[in-house]
Amino acid sequence: MTARRLLALSLLGALLTGCGIRATEVPTDFGGAPSRVPCSRSEPDVSAQASRGVPVQVFLLCGSSLVTVDRTVRVPDGTADARRRVMVAQGLLDELAESPTAAEKDAGYATYVPGGLSVSGPRGKDPEDALRLGTAPDRLTGYALAQIVCTLSDSAAAEGDGSVVLGGPGEGPPRRYECTDDVRTRPGSSRPPSGEVTAG
Repeated sequence: MTARRLLALSLLGALLTGCGIRATEVPTDFGGAPSRVPCSRSEPDVSAQASRGVPVQVFLLCGSSLVTVDRTVRVPDGTADARRRVMVAQGLLDELAESPTAAEKDAGYATYVPGGLSVSGPRGKDPEDALRLGTAPDRLTGYALAQIVCTLSDSAAAEGDGSVVLGGPGEGPPRRYECTDDVRTRPGSSRPPSGEVTAG
């Protein structure tokens, strides 16, 4: 009886060893765990942001795409609508030109919008929703223009239809730029499409 038990235990042990994962003495070093997840951040404190101004979103570059991040802009209460649009647009441009926070940089965020870029409202025969940039749109890099178009078209500075009317400091007429899926996913190779506009 004892011999049978020993034989059964031996066979059972062999079966378990064959089905299981065997120990190995070969080192398996695949490196440390990733320190961060690209394009992910801790959620901001919305209440703290609101106390600093009007909550807005701007588009930064992360990886090969445009991704929104939360910011705030200051607009005094009682500001007339036309002036408010320009102030919101200027605040958004300033936020776009700011270097991303340390946490955002660690997560892979970047911006290509130049500092000191100004914006003003329509003039002459421009449509009433036009915005005039201090630098002509066609002189901006593809990344910078994509960031600006997508940010402004998704804000109170535009009509909320996914487009924004932009012109430069010269006499040339402004054009309507669109923030398309291609622009958001491939800002480096797909400049925002634009078309002629007429005065409203």
